[in-house]
Amino acid sequence: MIRRATALTAALAATLFGATLTASPASASTAARADLFPTILNLPNGWQPEGIAIGPGPFAFFGSLADGSILRVNLVNGASKVIADGPGTPSVGMKTDNAGRLFVAGGPAGNGRVIDTRTGATLASYTFVTGPAFINDVVLTRDAAWFTDSVNKQLYKVAIRHGRPAAQAQTVPLSGDIVWDTTPGAFNANGISATPDGRGLIIVQSNTGLLFRVNPATGVTTRVDLGGANAANGDGLLQIGRTLYVVQNQQGNVEVFTLNAAGTRGTLRKNLTSDAFDVPTTVASFGNRLYLPNARFSTPPTPDTPYWATAVRK
Repeated sequence: MIRRATALTAALAATLFGATLTASPASASTAARADLFPTILNLPNGWQPEGIAIGPGPFAFFGSLADGSILRVNLVNGASKVIADGPGTPSVGMKTDNAGRLFVAGGPAGNGRVIDTRTGATLASYTFVTGPAFINDVVLTRDAAWFTDSVNKQLYKVAIRHGRPAAQAQTVPLSGDIVWDTTPGAFNANGISATPDGRGLIIVQSNTGLLFRVNPATGVTTRVDLGGANAANGDGLLQIGRTLYVVQNQQGNVEVFTLNAAGTRGTLRKNLTSDAFDVPTTVASFGNRLYLPNARFSTPPTPDTPYWATAVRK
């Protein structure tokens, strides 16, 4: 399961850390170089990963469900380092921005935080809700960070003004087409992305396999027409242009949809899987690859349980 960096890969690292570090991940040269990177990223034993974010540059960040610590992994050679010790509560979904900030969903703690990826310092903290909650995932749009809550029928918005996250979060109740399951333990809204036109949000409801477009101004949801397809056990979402990747954790599968601009309709184009998947949860992109952490939910977690992330071609 370990694929070590070759001399060619090591030489490539020196190049990447120089001239190409700020190159667009979508460029042909970056995609070609990414083919040389390891396809398995080994994480520390007992880490219990769930969320992943990539960038700036060829670096992935993984949160720990065990204690909320943040791990940085070099995509070139697999080297890893803990950059921030956790608060003792889980780190779940996460996203990075071009300013080197990591936005982290706090799961059952009902909170979120912003971390400096260079220093590991906590830049901001938010208590979204007290009582039962599961802050599951986050997406960054042009003017806000949006967090889902799998227990409560609402989203949380942290406005970003003049490049800075606001000091307070706003609660946006969900209404419209989504039917909320209030059964204890039910997981409703999970992954979240933007629509291709940038005017709306898309969430997946894990327990129904349905996708919903959310009007960010009102919280009104409209079911996305998937042409009969279903995203059962849908977890992390990733939108790139008009392509939406939907991770189905228990199935060990990634559904790939083509959306219309408004995100109201989607067509299933293909499925991606790998023998190296073991309950993948979320997904991030670099070059021509997708990277997915394996939460291994069917394996009892111990301090010695191995964990890894898997890279697959888009």
